[in-house]
Order: sequence, then C-alpha cells, then structure tokens
Amino acid sequence: MNLSIIIPAYNESESIDILVNEINSALNSSHLLYEIIIIDDGSDDGTWDIVKAIQNKHVKGIQLMQNMGKSVALDAGFKYSIGEVIITMDADLQDDPNEIISLYKMINDDGFDMVSGWKKRRLDPLSKTIPTKLYNWTTRIVSGIPLNDFNCGLKSYSNKLVKSIDLSGEMHRYIPLIAHHAGYKKIGEKIVNHRKRSFGKTKYGLSRFSNGLLDLISISFLNKFGKSPMHFFGFLGLFFFLIGFVIAIYLTYTKLFLFQSNMTDRPLFYLGILCMLIGTQLFLAGFIGELILKNNSKADLKKINEKIGF
Repeated sequence: MNLSIIIPAYNESESIDILVNEINSALNSSHLLYEIIIIDDGSDDGTWDIVKAIQNKHVKGIQLMQNMGKSVALDAGFKYSIGEVIITMDADLQDDPNEIISLYKMINDDGFDMVSGWKKRRLDPLSKTIPTKLYNWTTRIVSGIPLNDFNCGLKSYSNKLVKSIDLSGEMHRYIPLIAHHAGYKKIGEKIVNHRKRSFGKTKYGLSRFSNGLLDLISISFLNKFGKSPMHFFGFLGLFFFLIGFVIAIYLTYTKLFLFQSNMTDRPLFYLGILCMLIGTQLFLAGFIGELILKNNSKADLKKINEKIGF
C-alpha cells in the first residue's frame, strides 16, 4: 500500500461524501494504491451511518466508543494504517485533497520524515486565527522547530514515524515536536491551499491557546524527564529536604549550646519541618514514577466500537 489517508471526523455528516469524492478525483490518475480511513470520533449527527453507506473500495471506517478527541482518533488511524506514507486531513473540507500528491512525494521522493502544511492564507474567523497565531509563535519559540503552522491538519508522515509515536489528550497539536523528540529530524513544511468551511461550525476557540500552552509544558517535561522522573522529583526533593535538615541542625545547635528556649515558637522551626515534608513527598513522587514507568505495559486499543473495511 502506497498511501493511507486518515480523516478524523466529529459531526461532519454533510461533508464526508464530498471529501471522499474529492480525494478519489485527486488520486485517480496517480496509480497509487491507497486507503481512506475515516475515524468517527463519537459523532451524534449520523456521521457513522454516512461512512458505513459509502460504496468505495478505498474507504475504511473506525467508530470510537464516544467523543475522545482528535488525538485519540488520529492514534487509532495511525495504528491501523498500512500505507508507506500517511497523510492526515480534516473532514470539514477546508483541507484541499489536491495537495495530497505533492505531500506524498515530499515523503516518498524527497526523504522527509514529516511534512506539515502551512495555511499561509487562512480563511477562518478571528476567534480561530488569533489563538492559532499565538499558539504557533509560542510553540516555535519554546520548541526551536522553525515551522509556521504546527496545528495544520494537513500533514504527511513516513509509516515508520507514525508507528513509533503515541498520542493522547490534545497532543495532536504537537506532533512535529513529538516526532522531533523521537529522533525524526527531517521535518519540512509546505504552503497549502486553505478553503472556507462549507458546513457546520468550528470546534475550536480561544481556549485552544491556554490548552495548547499546558500541553506544550507537558510534552517538554515528558521529553526531558519522562524516562527518569526521579531526576526531576528526586532532585527537588533532596533540595527541599536538605534545606529543612540544615534548619533543624541550626535549631538543635541553638537549643543545646546557646540554651535558647521556646524553639517551637519560632517560624523557622515550622519552615524547616515544611521543607522536609515537601522534600520527602517529592522524593516519593519520583520513586513512584520510576516504579510506574518500569511496570507500565501498553494496553490493547479498547476504545473502538466498530470497524469496517479492514
């Protein structure tokens, strides 16, 4: 299989048929073997019924148990895709299927590990474009990856890359960063055509920036300390415990040799106890984190309700 096209969909019943027809038209003359995997992310507008009714040998469908978010939907698509090149796109018709061939060639012919689309000319309302610009600027500064549009749904990947990463929460925003941390350094960008939304309404708003910032902090932390949580929590724990211990030694000295009484009336006494308690808790957090990491095993994909076409 040359190509897998993964389309997460949430309440996009009006656009699914149109999108599938556009993809087929764009790929008909390419002679590529391809599959179109549509992941219904718990829609309640009949999206899954539309997917099941599509009479097309290229179309496969996955229905999630409930609305679990774009990251979970993409992760399910990645796990079941078999194409040498994987392309993701949104189901709202704003991503242009005519970009698929060029994105495929950048992976297959030019040797990129990943190519991110750049909606240089966006046709979205300000409630979506302003948070997106803030998000992209912040991510570019923090990550050091020179992409203009991290969150564009239209991306292409090598099969090896998507099989080596796991997505959860809202981490789909940071796939370039996750891929970079996983050792995939050849990440490119391509200006892509952006179209106005034809049906429905956007699922994003101003909250995307605050949520995205929290996810960025999570990924940065996991990249640095995810394999050794003791290095972070243990260091902080020892630091606070030593401060408390030094305070305790000092107070003990003043009590025994300087004969100062009423030691428990001094704020310094309680500060020392607090530091030792915080240090102990942080150290235990690191220790428990190490135990969880060493005993954690990947669970089977149990979030899928139904599959068709596989």
